[in-house]
Amino acid sequence: MTSPETVPTTARIALVTGARGGIGREVVARLRASGHLVAAVGRDADTLAAVPADAHIAADTTTLDGAAAAIAGCKEQLGGPPSLLAHCVGSTLIAPLHRSTLVQIREVLRINLDSALFMLQAWIEGLREGRQPGSAVLVSSVVARIGVANHEAIAAAKGGIEALARSAAATYAPAGLRINVVAPGLTETPMTAAMLRADAMREGAGKQYPLGGVQTAAQVADSMVWLLSDNAARITGQVIAVDGGFTTVRPLVR
Repeated sequence: MTSPETVPTTARIALVTGARGGIGREVVARLRASGHLVAAVGRDADTLAAVPADAHIAADTTTLDGAAAAIAGCKEQLGGPPSLLAHCVGSTLIAPLHRSTLVQIREVLRINLDSALFMLQAWIEGLREGRQPGSAVLVSSVVARIGVANHEAIAAAKGGIEALARSAAATYAPAGLRINVVAPGLTETPMTAAMLRADAMREGAGKQYPLGGVQTAAQVADSMVWLLSDNAARITGQVIAVDGGFTTVRPLVR
């Protein structure tokens, strides 16, 4: 087995977007622990600086220019394009469609689907120039895989991410690029902290999952890092539900 020291530096460069978030921060830590050089990407340079990483890149990946700037910054700071991409940018909207405003809907699509589309495009372009293989993981949600009330806008955005990944995986497999998705259930992160603050809400949410409880950001990150690794070398175009069985089995009601 090749040690990290003998692998070319460009093959060990990873880029993590949404690195300030709960899942993104955990992915950064795990990739660095496994010997990768990691570029952390986020919109705010000051808060991003608190994330332990080898490079910090302030960029808005919901725009084409911002996504290109993230790849360019990685090349400049770490010496090459990232062979690994973990795109963790995301938001949510819990509201029925008839109560979702145009502004809210456009924002959900921009943050989730636009960012995934532009970031994946920029990452692919960066590797195609040097004809390098690579692996990317995007983040969907269980609400794109099973109907959950009051999630229409975010379900549409996340469903688009899954379709994007499958098509891109087919297109770029001959170039040695693997593209997969994780679809987490309710996960304990700063974004869900307010929702899970009340004990009754936490207990009720946990009962919906066959394995019980609310999962951690670290558990989602573990699956993402595995998909990025050579241990998943034969996996592409897949959506892996990290959800305690929520989308496939029903909990035993007692």
